[in-house]
Amino acid sequence: MDIKFEAGINIAIKIPKNKYDKTIAFYRDILKLDVEEKPIDNPTVSRTHEVKFGNNIIWLDCVDNYTHSETWLQLTVRNVEEATGYLRSKGVETCDEFEELPENMHWITDPAGTVFNVQQTP
Repeated sequence: MDIKFEAGINIAIKIPKNKYDKTIAFYRDILKLDVEEKPIDNPTVSRTHEVKFGNNIIWLDCVDNYTHSETWLQLTVRNVEEATGYLRSKGVETCDEFEELPENMHWITDPAGTVFNVQQTP
């Protein structure tokens, strides 16, 4: 099985509600990056802002029930189901209960708890 994982352009930072406004101000007012609020319909994310970060996009997600921030990363593969099978053969299970996803995408974690979104290469 020739599975190749590549870094995606999306990085999500899950931010507790009590730190969200100050975090938005940091990226917008101190770092002076382009920050734009985007509409979101997600049961676990109440607000989101898109930040242009070089060739990447950082999504600043407000999560009401978190006590600390987490960074989630995107991985892309040619075939999500083949990659998922490969990961399972290596003892890596999907964690799709973390957050709602479109079909043909999965959440996984590394041993340290970093969350990755595995999706089809565009």
